[in-house]
Amino acid sequence: EGELHSSDSLTSFDRSQSTFHPPRQHHPRKHTSTVQFNSQAMADRYSFSLTTFSPSGKLVQIATNGIVLATEKKSSSPLADPSSLSKISLVTPNIGMVYSGMGPDYRILVDKARKVSHTGYKRIYNEYPPTRILVQDVARVMQEATQSGGVRPYGVSLLIAGWDEGILPEDETEAQEGEEKKATGKTGGTLKGGPMLYQVDPSGSYFPWKATAIGKSATSAKTFLEKRYTEGLELEDAVHIALLTLKETIEGEMNGETIEIGIVGPPADHLLGIDGVEGAKGPRFRKLSPQEIEDYLTNL
Repeated sequence: EGELHSSDSLTSFDRSQSTFHPPRQHHPRKHTSTVQFNSQAMADRYSFSLTTFSPSGKLVQIATNGIVLATEKKSSSPLADPSSLSKISLVTPNIGMVYSGMGPDYRILVDKARKVSHTGYKRIYNEYPPTRILVQDVARVMQEATQSGGVRPYGVSLLIAGWDEGILPEDETEAQEGEEKKATGKTGGTLKGGPMLYQVDPSGSYFPWKATAIGKSATSAKTFLEKRYTEGLELEDAVHIALLTLKETIEGEMNGETIEIGIVGPPADHLLGIDGVEGAKGPRFRKLSPQEIEDYLTNL
């Protein structure tokens, strides 16, 4: 599955503004196929509907110590370079997102999310926004497109996963005694820490999930997740369940080139690329390499 390459419009995204105008013109009653998806060797065309998405499925599985985003990336042509295809994007060191729908629309939203994180929030507060704050900003942009003249709604549904530091008690005893809670990091207004998972719809609605799926066969994937999900899941188990769910719902071969996985977990200090900086922590969100995915698949 591939994205249509076009020039992205770098529209400014400022938290202080109340209106946002996506740089896309509305073409009434024109059902053109901007991106083609292939599920059964047949090109599937879809319109700019709020409820019609691509036939590719996305799913996530949240664990006690992280989150797993898993998706199939399938090219519309066997001649396409699979290494150039990517559906999971990094927004901040601790937040990533994946989509179902129209690739060009997704790229615009990724650009806006990165701008509000780096220029609209970090420049002011000297920290990246919590997951909930970023989700609210992205949802606001998508909602504005549903009521503004001359534009159409964004044709994507998003899954946004991140890690927030939060404020936690030192131990259960102190919490019961009512003593002051200890801050483990700046929160930007979010008290609850740990892994956070949200789904954002084209209407601008957003809601948190423990485990969910979007796209093709989302209903059957959710049913599978309901049977497998437990509160005490670890990150390794979540990756395993995510791959099993994809195996149940997609067609074709699963390998490191056709499957993409992003995880929110412990800080990946080996990705810093620097030494000797006191207190430096690696990003919590990262994408697994094709070889890592192959290793997980061999254990299915």
